Amino acid sequence: MQRLKTLIPARRFSFHRPSFQHSGFSAQPSYAERDDLEDQILVEGRANARAAILNRPSFLNALTTSMVARLKRLYESWEENSDIGFVLMKASGKAFCSGGDVTTLYHILNEGKSEEGKEFFKTLYKFVYLQGTYLKPHVAIMDGFTMGCGAGISVPGMFRVVTDKTVFSNPEAQLGFHPDAGASFYLSRLPGYLGEYLALTGDKLNGVEMIVCGLATHYSLNARLAWVEERLGKLMTDDPSVIETSLAQYSDLVYPNKGSIVSKIDVIDRCFSHDTVEEIIDALEKEVAESYDEWCVTTLNKIREASPLSLKVTLRSIREGRFQTLDKCLVREYRISLCGISKRVSSDFFEGVRARLVDKDFVPKWDPPSLREVSNDMVDCYFSPLDEVEPELELATTLREPYM
Repeated sequence: MQRLKTLIPARRFSFHRPSFQHSGFSAQPSYAERDDLEDQILVEGRANARAAILNRPSFLNALTTSMVARLKRLYESWEENSDIGFVLMKASGKAFCSGGDVTTLYHILNEGKSEEGKEFFKTLYKFVYLQGTYLKPHVAIMDGFTMGCGAGISVPGMFRVVTDKTVFSNPEAQLGFHPDAGASFYLSRLPGYLGEYLALTGDKLNGVEMIVCGLATHYSLNARLAWVEERLGKLMTDDPSVIETSLAQYSDLVYPNKGSIVSKIDVIDRCFSHDTVEEIIDALEKEVAESYDEWCVTTLNKIREASPLSLKVTLRSIREGRFQTLDKCLVREYRISLCGISKRVSSDFFEGVRARLVDKDFVPKWDPPSLREVSNDMVDCYFSPLDEVEPELELATTLREPYM
């Protein structure tokens, strides 16, 4: 088996005391589903490595505040333990992580528990920053659905393994929210304007496409993951090059198919390079008129399904992310998220979750209902610094240096 010839060297995403369940990494972790927190984040390992396992398969491993808090505690303790050379993250079931548990968040916020909602984002973003500045090699096995903040807790790490079962997306704008948990950092660093396309449409990428655009570092068939984990479980190292070599031994040579989004990169750049959402839509409509391309029609429909306000907030967030370090992106995303759950400008987040995940009528009533009615002042509100009553997100930047 060969590794993708054109693959860039594995590295951090930067574009230019627990008891153990088994003696080694297992390809099939326990599927037991109890409410106990330790069962939702399992731990496996040998003397020189640890694995964190997202174990909430009935909910597609959607993240809660307590799950992320446990991950953060584990990762901090593992980083300080000199006997641990590297860390691995994987999951139970058919999903790696479908994102945050926004349905639970929706109900919590509707019950008036706004502080609990804020705590979710604060805890999540702090873990994303820890992941993005982690001092030890990290391997994320992104097998299955990898959506929203599920990408945020894995993409910033050193090694990202995808499979023929991987499905990646950032569908937040269609939920009346915005791509967060570091999404404005990693999406803005994709080739051309692919990041804007993915953020505004919520379109999906498969594992091969993730390799091609740099979101992933290694590709392996799902059927071979047991071999990959067995190999990693035998390593006694903290050397990234040794881990890289081991992963490469089980990586496959892959090419995108003719229908891949990669084949549309030229039209994506033509249309999504514009400064406003309105101009992007105009460019797509022009493409439809000139080429009768069904892909452009589908893309337009996806954009029109999203919250108009979220589209404008999302585009600005991705554009600002191009010139900011990871910490700055997370601080900005925290401001946007808190504004979104406060209903100060709009209740689109609540309406999007209601329509798509709670009532499932799939007919959200966005407010404002059109791009024309979204004012600059409304968008600016999402990016405004928080006041003294509402402190900004504080990250350990003096201890953990951010990077571009």
